Amino acid sequence: MHAKRLRWGILGAARIALRAVIPAIQQSTNGVVTAIASRDAPTAQAAAQNLGIPHAFDSYAALLDSPNVDAVYIPLPNHLHRTWTIRAAECGKHILCEKPFALNVHETDEMIAAAQQSRVVLMEAFMYQFHPQFARVRQLVADGAIGAVRTIRSAFCFTVARPDDIRLKREMGGGALMDVGCYCVNMPRLLIGAEPTQVRAHATPHANRQVDEAFFGILDFPGNVQAVFDCNLRADYTEWLQIQGTAGRLEVPRPIKPMDKPAEIILRRGERPDALATLTSITIPPANHYQLMAEHFADAVLNGAPLAYPPAAGRANMRVLDALVQAAATGCAVTL
Repeated sequence: MHAKRLRWGILGAARIALRAVIPAIQQSTNGVVTAIASRDAPTAQAAAQNLGIPHAFDSYAALLDSPNVDAVYIPLPNHLHRTWTIRAAECGKHILCEKPFALNVHETDEMIAAAQQSRVVLMEAFMYQFHPQFARVRQLVADGAIGAVRTIRSAFCFTVARPDDIRLKREMGGGALMDVGCYCVNMPRLLIGAEPTQVRAHATPHANRQVDEAFFGILDFPGNVQAVFDCNLRADYTEWLQIQGTAGRLEVPRPIKPMDKPAEIILRRGERPDALATLTSITIPPANHYQLMAEHFADAVLNGAPLAYPPAAGRANMRVLDALVQAAATGCAVTL
């Protein structure tokens, strides 16, 4: 392994890889992209040429056999996460796997076991966790800026326009909950610092009847704290987070993808029926959370630094997703 830079291989030419993660790794201080693979050779070659990647492979297995790769980023469809995470681990490659970790907890357990057996680093790629904005929100909550947390509300919606999109295919792990609802499950768990004890849910099927087009969930946490979220694959783009406390509330207009613009956190305190709240706007400078995620992962591999979000965190999130799927299917609350 290179002493200072982690050599990355990319399994697949997904848009998230080409547009966000590969450029972020190339801008990072401790990583370099040395290879990319696609099942279609011209696709891999074009991506390599356009992004200045030295090696292109026409199969994922060939990339995993390469001595020029230390770690892989897996942006493949959800149903392929388990297979290629295990294959990568068996080849001694460290793995950054896109969210959601897998299709269910059972698959996640197999992935974690494979990584442990091969002694490789494994992490789920929830990039928003690494943005200074989210760190500031967590700190404000922990410092009691809004008193005791009572309710967390969030939403993540957008429109899937192509009828053949993989997010509309059940066998590939599609659906609103798996694609974007997973963020709305992950955020309150981290902010509250506990796991839900019970979940309730309602899913609206897509016209193709394969996946959930819209999903609404309620998570009950210890101490009578609740998280409520909705996600949708056929709605105008929106993402937001609101944390209601006993002494105020925090509002985050773009909690997941602040992009390359300054991020904003709004703190409201002292609002009463006869008086308006005191507003404080907190601006967070622009940051590339994909780059910060890649650098954090590389530091864990190169220097043995502890992961802020180890595989167990991904498993815990998947456990809640499993329970929400069950609650939506049965129409009954599910106890965790």
